[in-house]
Amino acid sequence: MAGTDQRTDYRVTFIVLCAAVSSFSLLQSMVNPVLPTIQAALHTDQSTVTWVLTAYLLSASVFTPIIGRVGDKVGKERMLVVALGALTVGSLLAAVAPSIGVLIAARAIQGVGGGVLPLTFGIIRDEFPRDKVAGAVGTSAALLAVGGGIGLVAAGPIVNTLSYHWLFWLPMVMTLLAAVAAHFFVPESPERTPGRINVVSALLMSAWLVTLLLAVSEGHAWGWTSIAILGLFVATAVLLPVWVWAEARSDSPLIDMAMMRIPTVWTVNLVALLFGMGMYSMFAFLPQFLQTPDSVTGYGFGASITESGLILIPQTVATFLAGLFSGRLAGRYGSKAVLVVGAALTSLATLGLVLAHDHVWQVLAETTLLGLAFGLAFAALSNLIVDAVPQSQTGVASGMNANIRTVGGALGSAVLAGVITANARPDGLPVEAGYTHGFTVLVVTSALAALVAVLVPVVKATTHVTAIQARDEAAELEPVSA
Repeated sequence: MAGTDQRTDYRVTFIVLCAAVSSFSLLQSMVNPVLPTIQAALHTDQSTVTWVLTAYLLSASVFTPIIGRVGDKVGKERMLVVALGALTVGSLLAAVAPSIGVLIAARAIQGVGGGVLPLTFGIIRDEFPRDKVAGAVGTSAALLAVGGGIGLVAAGPIVNTLSYHWLFWLPMVMTLLAAVAAHFFVPESPERTPGRINVVSALLMSAWLVTLLLAVSEGHAWGWTSIAILGLFVATAVLLPVWVWAEARSDSPLIDMAMMRIPTVWTVNLVALLFGMGMYSMFAFLPQFLQTPDSVTGYGFGASITESGLILIPQTVATFLAGLFSGRLAGRYGSKAVLVVGAALTSLATLGLVLAHDHVWQVLAETTLLGLAFGLAFAALSNLIVDAVPQSQTGVASGMNANIRTVGGALGSAVLAGVITANARPDGLPVEAGYTHGFTVLVVTSALAALVAVLVPVVKATTHVTAIQARDEAAELEPVSA
């Protein structure tokens, strides 16, 4: 573990953090295109194999803000090693899983690694020179989307050349090396949040997240009006306000409600929800659209898993380049302006997919524009959150923002699945209008995200930070005076 008396050069720290984020992001997407292969290999059915994705989604949603908060309290470097260790153990178990049940459990363990992103942002804020923070946050945020794109591209060749087991062996090696490097080369956190870990709050938050995400993820399969889905939504409606009430009254909240009420924080989180609906839905449904056999349906390109991934390579490259330059753009024009442009470009590119999707060159142009938009918006969202909160709350605030994007992705995917499959052909494939209507929904959500981004207040974060820190200091001194 790097000592605090002689700090590791921030550039070395950044390399380690990039490796950590990249390995986590690969695991997010590499499995998606090969679910049918896993279904056949493990002799299961379609409804069961989707839990390979659902278990990961639920686990990551629960643990991302929790790991971020624990890192704020006990040390970000320490919890980064824990998160990477969970990814390694989960990948090992998934690689050797003899049954679908073991694989689903392994994916739930991998979800603990969701804490990698907020911890990365917190370490960057702790360790980097102030003028380097925006660029580093932008690049690491873009790597999440880049890794997702690379995962879609690499999944086909890996499975065809080796087997689906290597979708877990390769990331396992990456996360293991990243964990060792983090232990030795990432300095321990100089900033700590006082107080205990609020277990009751963590359980309440986990409960409403699980009920909400389980309902939106399985609603299409179980039936939106089924007793199970309606019961989950009712449970969410009860648990969410109870959690907010408990957090507001707690002397050691998991998620500080005063922080969440900061105008910049709640507006950026709303943008994250809307933006997540579009971005993650595109990751899920664009490959399906490209793989639709045009000779049968009259649309799509009949691409293989590998070919559809190759078509999306320009999008991945554009996302990375936008992330690299986002820091400079934010320094010149402000992160708010970058966020507005990113959301607006997302809406424009999605509109292009609605109007023109008959030729590969059209899809290439539109998805490349989407990549630029994703890179800009991802970086801006992260930078606005990092700048708006006290340094001691960077991890939990970034974790909650990432979590809200995930919730948006789950909602968007559920809505899109319903729209796209509403009028399926006799062979089960969607009609072309299903995709155009689905992409139209994303045009609207992206436009709303751009509108809310315009309303993000440009204020000095120190105003909010000072007020929150003063309250925390008063609470910390209260037992002493008593």
